Amino acid sequence: MKIILAPDSFKESMTAKEACEVIERGMKKIILDLECISVPMADGGEGTTQSLVDATGGEFYTQRVLGPLGESVEARFGILGDGKTAILEMAAASGLELVPKEKRDATVTTTYGTGELIKAALDKNVETILIGIGGSATNDGGAGMIQALGGKLLDSCGKEIGFGGGQLSNLCKIDLSNLDKRLEKTKIIVACDVQNPLTGVSGASHIFGKQKGANEEQRELLDKNLKHYAEIIRRDVGKDVENIPGAGAAGGLGAGLMAFLSAELKKGIEIVIEYSKLEEKMQGADLVITGEGSIDAQTRFGKTPYGVAMTAKKYGIPVIALAGNVGKDIDVLYEYGFTAIFSILPRVESLEKAISNGKENLQYMSESIARMVKCYTK
Repeated sequence: MKIILAPDSFKESMTAKEACEVIERGMKKIILDLECISVPMADGGEGTTQSLVDATGGEFYTQRVLGPLGESVEARFGILGDGKTAILEMAAASGLELVPKEKRDATVTTTYGTGELIKAALDKNVETILIGIGGSATNDGGAGMIQALGGKLLDSCGKEIGFGGGQLSNLCKIDLSNLDKRLEKTKIIVACDVQNPLTGVSGASHIFGKQKGANEEQRELLDKNLKHYAEIIRRDVGKDVENIPGAGAAGGLGAGLMAFLSAELKKGIEIVIEYSKLEEKMQGADLVITGEGSIDAQTRFGKTPYGVAMTAKKYGIPVIALAGNVGKDIDVLYEYGFTAIFSILPRVESLEKAISNGKENLQYMSESIARMVKCYTK
C-alpha cells in the first residue's frame, strides 16, 4: 500500500518534515510493509523555504544582510535539490518579527536586505528564484531591494534617496543601468496570496500599514508616496504596476518585483505543489494524509491541506487531514477532496500542552488511522 504524507508544519510544534516522520512512524507501527512517500508542504508563507528544501533534498545557506531598520541580521535561504532553483522568504531579511513592537515604523523600514538575499542567491548560479513575501515590516515598494541590486533611485540633486517609504516623495528618477545583469537571465516567481493593489483604500499602506507601526497620518503619507513612486516607475521603467492584484503585497514589494525584476506572482500553494512534484508523486497512491496546526472553513482559501486535497481529488485518491485544532464549519471542506478530518488531541489540554505534546499526539492519531486502514485492506 502506498501512502503520500503531505502535511504543512504544525506551528511551534514541528516542521512539515518532522510531521512526515512522525506520521510514518505511527503508521508503520501498525502496518509494517507500508510504503510512505514524504512530501513536506507549505503554502508560501512562513516555513516554505524549509519545506521545499526538505522535500527536494536541497541545502540551506546563511547570509549577513541589512535588516528592516538598517541593522545587521543573519538570513537564511535555500537551494532546491535540482541545484538550479533558489528559495527565500523576504521575512528572513525584512520581516516584522525582526522589529520590536516599540520600534515599528513603516516610514523608515527597508527591503534592502531582501535585495541582498536575492544577490546571494544569484551568486549560487541559479536559473530561478522563488520568493515568499509574507510577514513584511516594510512599506517601501521594494525600493530598498532594487537599490541593493544596483538600481539607483535619485532625488532632484542626483543623489540616492534614503531608506523607507517615507523617503519615496524625494524620488525624481529611476536609473537601472547598473542593475545586476544576472537578473536578465533569472526567472523570478513570487509566492503571493494577497490581491491588494499598490495604492488606494485597499492598497499596501491603508490595509497593512497599521500593523507595521504607521498611524493614520503616516498611512496617508505612505499611500501618497507609493502613488508618486508608481508614477515614476511608469515614466522611467515603462511599466504600470499600481493596480495589479498583488502589487500591494509586503508593503508594495509585489509591485517592485514586477516592475524591476519582471516577476511572476503565483499562489503560494501552487508553487509548492509544482516544485515538490507532489502531483507526480501521487501517481498510484492509495491514500493521502495531510494536515497542519489548525483546519477550519478558511482552509479552502489556499491553505496547504486544501491544495493537497484538490490535487488528490483529480485522481480520486482519498484524503485524511489531521490538525491540532479543528474549527467550525469544516463540512464545506468535504466538497474539495477531503475524505475525513481528525483532531490529533486525545484529551482536553491547554494550547501550551498541545504544542509540547504535538509529536506524541500526532503519532497516536496516525496509529489509530493505520488500524482503521488495516481493517479495510485485509
